[in-house]
Amino acid sequence: MFTDTHVRGRFAPSPTGPLHPGSLLAALGSWLFAHHARGAWLVRVEDIDPPREQAGAIDHQLRTLAAFGFTPDEAVLYQSTRDAAYAEALGQLIDAGTAFECWCSRTDLAPAGGIHHACVAGPQPGRTPAVRLRVPAGTHVAFDDAIQGRVVQDVSAEVGDFVLRRADGLWAYQLAVVVDDAAQGITDIVRGADLLDSTPRQIVLQRALGLPTPRYAHLPLVVDDAGRKLSKSQAALPIDAADPLPALRFAWAALGQSPAALADCASPGAALAAALVEFDPSRIPSRSIALHNATVASDA
Repeated sequence: MFTDTHVRGRFAPSPTGPLHPGSLLAALGSWLFAHHARGAWLVRVEDIDPPREQAGAIDHQLRTLAAFGFTPDEAVLYQSTRDAAYAEALGQLIDAGTAFECWCSRTDLAPAGGIHHACVAGPQPGRTPAVRLRVPAGTHVAFDDAIQGRVVQDVSAEVGDFVLRRADGLWAYQLAVVVDDAAQGITDIVRGADLLDSTPRQIVLQRALGLPTPRYAHLPLVVDDAGRKLSKSQAALPIDAADPLPALRFAWAALGQSPAALADCASPGAALAAALVEFDPSRIPSRSIALHNATVASDA
């Protein structure tokens, strides 16, 4: 696991609604990894997709984090302020010939399973093209995840040329997250396993931009009884900022840690202090955790 005293981690919520138990698990996990290594923990708001954002969600999320005792070590970064940085990175890729304009729609790519290897649609008058990263045949990525183990992906075959700027002009997540992780000096990315499949794409993009590759740890997902990711489920109820201890104890147990460590804590601050002392990264399970089960056995 991570022991470098120069560790810089982050929690990066999207303002699409209130934080739920899965969000809290990612916040606690990333906070513990960073502070366990005596590093810094940052918060970055991924507000680059206005059609999906919920009014007031950003402020509500930040207030909730504060109520749970999570205080970032630096000022919060908002991706909505980062257009110039993303445009500069995109220009670098276009100039290098590794990014290109593309007018292909989802319908155009449906026969290929949505995977882009070559354009099937030419320029469309009056339409703005997307911009994709060119992924040559045989592009493989392999990395060791601190929780999920060895991950190998044939990015060309499984993903293909992926979008950096959407046809509607909005920035794609993959470009924004890579640019901002580098700009903030993030060394260790701790997040949910739903993003594990995106990591090889981000590593390809880091290499194309000449940026460092952080270390990764993908936490188990919190799911409902049907096995659905909580954010996609009717069970995705907001966590209660007025009564944070039950949710903190659930997240702690879901990380495979001993429930007894937080049993006598009377405040979020006391709970986080105790958690930092008792945290054992090797106990984190790799499999998903059902919301109803607050005592999760180690599966690492």
